[in-house]
Amino acid sequence: MIEWRDEGALVRVRKHGESSAIIEVFTASRGLTAGIVRGGTSRKIAPTLQPGAQLDVTWKARLEDHLGSFTVEPIRSRTAQVMQDRLALAGLNAVTGLLSFLLPDREAHAPLYARTIQLLDLLGQNDVWPLAYLQWEVALLDEMGFGMDLSACAVSGLNDDLFYVSPRTGRAVSRLAAGEWADRLLPLPHVLLGKGDADLNEIVLALRTTGHFLNNHLAKSLGDRPIPEARQRLIDAMKRLA
Repeated sequence: MIEWRDEGALVRVRKHGESSAIIEVFTASRGLTAGIVRGGTSRKIAPTLQPGAQLDVTWKARLEDHLGSFTVEPIRSRTAQVMQDRLALAGLNAVTGLLSFLLPDREAHAPLYARTIQLLDLLGQNDVWPLAYLQWEVALLDEMGFGMDLSACAVSGLNDDLFYVSPRTGRAVSRLAAGEWADRLLPLPHVLLGKGDADLNEIVLALRTTGHFLNNHLAKSLGDRPIPEARQRLIDAMKRLA
């Protein structure tokens, strides 16, 4: 029998059979791990199994490659932070949807886990959350091996007047160096460089650039399925607020 215990964020829940549920939990040391919760749809346990919840979990299986089963104890619910806030709910769905879709099974990503917990704890703080979410997407791309290099212009090697991002390489390009290729490049808002005011319009523009690498590089490396629609619903919610 193989057994381990850890703390993690609940990413996904789906019904299994008459009364059980299969959940996916993201932990620092075990990454994204699935398992069955017996009685997971019962009145006693179901309220605990809400996406975004922080859980103390124990996973058991006869063999390492088996699905395994979870026993769970609640640490912190984040339901109250999102139920009365459209942006927070859209944000939670986008974060958990992307994690479930993109993370490989049982592969530790401790830095991304730490950032994810920080982001989830900011849900409902709409003055800071959109920027934190953008920074989380940038970190997600880095962690998965598809990060951008915005330190200097790919053409000149200088870091003055960086204005675009190459859709192929993810490297920054200055306004002057772009020349006649400018209309084929992605925008590089100041917020992606950590400069200027991070208003919602700038953040939405920056998410267009990170979205290109999520959709056309990271997601395509995993197959033909597009990334979850929950991300676009979050962007739409940001546009309404902007």
